[in-house]
Amino acid sequence: MEIGNYIAGQWQSAASENTIIDINPADTRDVLAEIPSSGEAEVDAALEAAAQAFSEWRELPFPRRLEIVSQACNLLKEKRGPIAELITRENGKTLRESQAEVEAAITEMEFQMHHAERLGGLVAPSRRRGIHSYMVREPRGVVSVISPWNFPLNVPGRKIVPALIAGNTVVFKPASITPLIGMEFVRLFDQAGLPSGVLNLVCGAGGRIGTRLVTDPQVKAISFTGSTEVGRQIHQMAAQNLTPTQLEMGGKNPAIVLRDADLNLAVEDCITAAFSCAGQWCTSTSRIILEQPIAADFMDQFISRVEAIRVGSGTDEQTDMGPVASQGQLERVARYVAIGQEEGARLLCGGKRLEGNSYDHGYFFQPTVFEGVEPEMQIAQEEIFGPVVCCIEVPDLDGALEVANSVEFGLSASVYTRDLSRAQRFVDGIEAGLVHVNLHTAYKEPQLPFGGRKASGSGLPEAGETGIQFYTEHKVVYCCSDGS
Repeated sequence: MEIGNYIAGQWQSAASENTIIDINPADTRDVLAEIPSSGEAEVDAALEAAAQAFSEWRELPFPRRLEIVSQACNLLKEKRGPIAELITRENGKTLRESQAEVEAAITEMEFQMHHAERLGGLVAPSRRRGIHSYMVREPRGVVSVISPWNFPLNVPGRKIVPALIAGNTVVFKPASITPLIGMEFVRLFDQAGLPSGVLNLVCGAGGRIGTRLVTDPQVKAISFTGSTEVGRQIHQMAAQNLTPTQLEMGGKNPAIVLRDADLNLAVEDCITAAFSCAGQWCTSTSRIILEQPIAADFMDQFISRVEAIRVGSGTDEQTDMGPVASQGQLERVARYVAIGQEEGARLLCGGKRLEGNSYDHGYFFQPTVFEGVEPEMQIAQEEIFGPVVCCIEVPDLDGALEVANSVEFGLSASVYTRDLSRAQRFVDGIEAGLVHVNLHTAYKEPQLPFGGRKASGSGLPEAGETGIQFYTEHKVVYCCSDGS
């Protein structure tokens, strides 16, 4: 398997001798690869290759572009097993979660392909005789795609497929701790016959190459998924060239459980959304807001389920939760647990790195639950991005909405209730891009937009009909048929 950058249809190393050591977070003795760490020279080469390929790619008839992308998707289907295994080794999530990610990527890609077949312009009758007025949509040009490590296959599929179908060329930077999945994704398109330069991959640290991917005037659009801090920096830098940005950023997602909720459903959904992928979803449930009459019963059931979660290697079929993805993630989670205790929140379970036997060689952290959390506490305001849940009691739905909306984020939120009127009050009052009633906060489908409000997102959402719309710009035409 080729290891390195993919530029102008060729696998290449980087000029720098700096490397990224790619390791298995479940067993740090398992070195997966040593990846060349690129610098500005490699980014410039990739941008130039994409710019040179753009004219021919945009002129390629749409059915042919669609055929190539469809073939890449078919190859993904054929290789779904090995790719899922690689996701588990490189990211740490359980094999079941990796298999689900592969299937989700296939679904996302297929939706974008089918939707693109219906993408067209708009014909609008003119107010004057002899004038034909209409709008068409055209590709933007070279686009930068920067993807995260928590969903290293699904997110590139969701971003890159609509970009290519629309006629753009792409420079893709995968996350530094999951580069092999990025390479595997690009390899699918190489094997599908994608022309040289249409899709380029550059591996490296964001601090070294991210600025060039964002500020180069050849870049006509930027799609980024990652932290709010980095997203803000990208937004500010891109503004210098008025480059459109699509930013899918952090969350502090609440699940509100009301007094008339189905507690069994609420408990199981909170377990799923809080601890799947070791809590490293942007849509993970990180706050559980409980109406006081049912708080004690919910907590009894919830803690019992949390304590039963089996933590271990994702390759073990008995594992419920794998490790966090890196040493940095492990330290971040431990730091927030210490902050929560200092703030006076009560640690009910977890709170420590797992040690002994196979745990000593991986980034394993206990599923952790705090109660007695006040809304203004740091652990209730900031994104932890790990297996840590903050439980907050409130007197009623109004109090729940106030707490839920009291953070800077607005990505996803859920409510559990049997009362339709209360559910509608929640839907109307919550400040979030994704809203769920009796469903967990991470639930989504590809045909609808995916993105948040406030500090959770900016620009057109990156799924549904808006996925491909972001990568095109409109052109309005007024044509006078008689020349007068």
